[in-house]
Amino acid sequence: MKSAVETLNPTRVRLTVEVPFEELKDSLDAAYKKINQQVTVKGFRKGKIPARVIDQRFGRGAVLEEAVNDALPKFYTDAVNEGELNVLGQPEVDITELKDGELLAFTAEVDIRPVIEIPDYSGIEVTVDSIDVSDEDVDKSVEQLRDRFASTNPVERAAAEGDVVTIDLEAKVDGEVLPDGVATGVQYTIGSGELLDGIDEAVTGLEAGGEATFTSELKGGAAEGKAAEVTVKVTQVAARELPELDDEFAQMASEFDTLDELKADSRKRLESSKQYDQATQAQERVLDELLKLAEVPIPEKLLAEEINTRKHNLEHHQLGQMGLDLAKYLEIQGKTEEEFDAETKEQAEKGIKTQFILDELVNKEKLNVNQEELTEHLMRRAQSSGMSPDQFAQAVVEGGQVPMLVGEVARGKALAVVVEAAKVTDTNGEIVDLDDEDDDEAAETVEAADSTEAVEADTKAEDKAEEKADKNEA
Repeated sequence: MKSAVETLNPTRVRLTVEVPFEELKDSLDAAYKKINQQVTVKGFRKGKIPARVIDQRFGRGAVLEEAVNDALPKFYTDAVNEGELNVLGQPEVDITELKDGELLAFTAEVDIRPVIEIPDYSGIEVTVDSIDVSDEDVDKSVEQLRDRFASTNPVERAAAEGDVVTIDLEAKVDGEVLPDGVATGVQYTIGSGELLDGIDEAVTGLEAGGEATFTSELKGGAAEGKAAEVTVKVTQVAARELPELDDEFAQMASEFDTLDELKADSRKRLESSKQYDQATQAQERVLDELLKLAEVPIPEKLLAEEINTRKHNLEHHQLGQMGLDLAKYLEIQGKTEEEFDAETKEQAEKGIKTQFILDELVNKEKLNVNQEELTEHLMRRAQSSGMSPDQFAQAVVEGGQVPMLVGEVARGKALAVVVEAAKVTDTNGEIVDLDDEDDDEAAETVEAADSTEAVEADTKAEDKAEEKADKNEA
C-alpha cells in the first residue's frame, strides 16, 4: 500500500491511497464466504458454492463491492497511522480507481487536530476579587439561618408584607372557571413573588374572611400565558416570628454554645466560600488569557457538530428537566434567537479551543492521571448528576465514557500548571497564592468552558442507570 497526505488547510487533509490487488485477497476471501452463507444455488450445498459460480450467478462486481467495503477501514487506518495524523470525525471517502486484479485507489478527506504552538504563558497576569468578609456579611448569613427557624402564629389583623396567609384561589378566563383554576388552603408569604403577579397587592390589607379580585397572566396549566380574572379569599393571616439572636438560638440552630461562636463559624464558612470562588475566578481568567495568546484554528465541521450538540443537550435535557422549551427559555432570558445562536457559537468555539490547547499542554508536560485523581473526579461528577458514585461509575464504564473523564482531569491538571505560572493579584493588590488549590477545581473550570462532553457523560450515565432500573423492574 502507498499513501500520501495533502494538507488542504490547517484542520483538514486529503489522503491518497493506492492498494495493490494482492493485498485485497483476505477481504475477497471474506466476501466470497459471506455471500456463500447468504445465497443458495441448486446443485451445491450451502456455503460450498465455488467462487466462479458466484461470479457467474451474482456478478464479480458484487464480490468486489463487498471486499472493498470490508477492506477500506483497514487501509484508511493504516494510511492515518503512516501519516501520523490525529484525525477528528469520520472521513469522506471517494474510490477513484478499481481495476479487478490490478489496483484499488481511493481518497479520504478528514478533519485533523491542528498543530498548536503552546505560547509562553509565564507572563499571564490577572486580577481577581479579594476575600473580604464584612460584619454585614456575617450578620446577613446569621439572619438567613434565623429566618429558617422562624415560627408563624395566627393574628387577628390585616395582612402585611412578610405575613403568611392561607388563601383560596379561583381563576376564570372569559368568565369560565378553569378546570385546573381552583385551589384551596394555599399558604403564601406576602412579598415572596412565588405566585401570580398582582397577588401581593390583592391580599395586602385583607383580614381573615376578606377577598379580592385581580387580573394576572397565568404561569402554568391549560391556560398558560392567558390573562385570567383571579379571586383570592384569605382564610387566615399568620405573622412570622423570628427567634431572639442569643446563645439559646445558637444552641438550637447549630452545634455551638454561644452566638459569638456561631458568628465566628459563619465568617469562616464565608471566607472559605469566597476563597473557592476566587480560585475559580483565577482559573477562568487565566484560561481566557491563555486562549488569547494561542492561535487555534477550528475545523468547520467540528464546530457545526459542537453547536448542534450544545443546542440538543440544552433543549432535550437541561430545559426538558425544567419543563421549558427553547422559546420559553429565550423569553425568560430576554434574548432573541439570533443572540442565542451567536452566544452558542462563541461558547462552542471556546470549548473546542480549550480542549485543543490543554490537550497539547498535557502532551507537552507529560501529565498523567492516577487512579485516586480519577476516583475523586468521578465522585464529584456523580454528586452533580444526582447519582450514587457506584451507580455513576458503572454507567460511565458501560457507556465507554472513562477516557472522557480521564481527559477532563488531565486538562484540569494542565490548566493548573498555567495558573501556577501566572501572576494572580486581588483587588487589594495582594498576591494570591493558588498552589494549594485542588486540580479538580481546575477540571471544573475546564468543564464550564467545554460543557458539551460533561453534559453528554452525565446524560449517558443517567440513561444507562434508567435503562438498568427498567430492566430490573421488568
